Amino acid sequence: MSTITTISRTFRRRKQQSQEKSYEVASQWQLMWWKFKKHKVALASAIILLLFYLVAVLCEFVSPNLPEARFTEYKNSPPQSIHFIDPKSGFQLRPFVYGMSEKVDEQTFRRTFAPDPEKKYEIHFFVAGEPYKMWGFIPMSVHLFGLQNPKDPLILMGTDKLGHDLFSRIIYGARISLSFGLMGIVLTLILGLVLGGVSGYLGGVSDTIIQRIIDLLICIPTIPLWMALSAALPKNWSAEQTYFGLIIIFSIIGWTGLARVVRGKILSLREEDFTMAARLAGASDIRIIRKHLLPSFASYIIVNVSLTIPGTILGETALSYIGVGLQPPVVSWGVLLQDAQNLETLAHHPWLLWPAVFIILTVLMFNFLGDGLRDAADPYK
Repeated sequence: MSTITTISRTFRRRKQQSQEKSYEVASQWQLMWWKFKKHKVALASAIILLLFYLVAVLCEFVSPNLPEARFTEYKNSPPQSIHFIDPKSGFQLRPFVYGMSEKVDEQTFRRTFAPDPEKKYEIHFFVAGEPYKMWGFIPMSVHLFGLQNPKDPLILMGTDKLGHDLFSRIIYGARISLSFGLMGIVLTLILGLVLGGVSGYLGGVSDTIIQRIIDLLICIPTIPLWMALSAALPKNWSAEQTYFGLIIIFSIIGWTGLARVVRGKILSLREEDFTMAARLAGASDIRIIRKHLLPSFASYIIVNVSLTIPGTILGETALSYIGVGLQPPVVSWGVLLQDAQNLETLAHHPWLLWPAVFIILTVLMFNFLGDGLRDAADPYK
């Protein structure tokens, strides 16, 4: 027994020594990755966000119906429930949904729908459906799941007032809303890092001009400025032009906070010994900023990016919701929420708020991811 205990202790000691040695020779990115893996909530958030973006990339294949497809007999229909147990045939492995039968209230004349057990539709995977073009140029007709007859209703999250399948439109809307956050942060990051770096490192007239521009943009309320600039976009622009126009608007307004913090950090680091050594070695100003100063506060940059992306998504959602952002026939989460403006409509059709659920979930996942990245960006703590 004592021999086994001794061997076990020796094994654990050697394993610990091996880990300590690996930490000593590991790069900063390896240390960041090892620490990030210990943050379970952030790791789970990263997986969920990757799943969201994967669905957005493959939205034509994943969605059971096309976004413009209409079930005219099922306008404002509630969501269908997925079943595995049928009262007649019992349990079955293949999921199925029941059709919907329409009823009219004799007093209020309001149309309602109820499941009809006589109409049973089995859900199949990799089923042939309505033809579409993957990414706009690859003709396909196979969907991840759906019904054998595309004309039969598969409305897992209900329909809107025109009979559109809300689930399919949410999946298509994910491509617009999620990509809007990524595209917006690219330009914001470039402007914030470049202008903030130049302002802090060079100083003088360039610093004064950049800081006065930042003061001007910060003193203007953000939402009214968004609305004014969005309303100024030409009405005859295509959906793509409006999309990129909004991205430029958000980037022009959103770079100020990052630039000001970058300036402050660089002011405190430009006189450090490693900066002076790089300057004496003949490194250019751009190289010193890019290679030595910016990596010194990478943790803040990462946190800023993780918080700016959901902020940009919320901004697009807000503008589209009030009608000054993206407009139909463009499908985004904000555009879909336009149907949820009427409280009376929500009282009878609460499933129209499903896009808000995905927006909240996305923002939460980005915040959790930002917490994990912030901790991992300083692995020596």
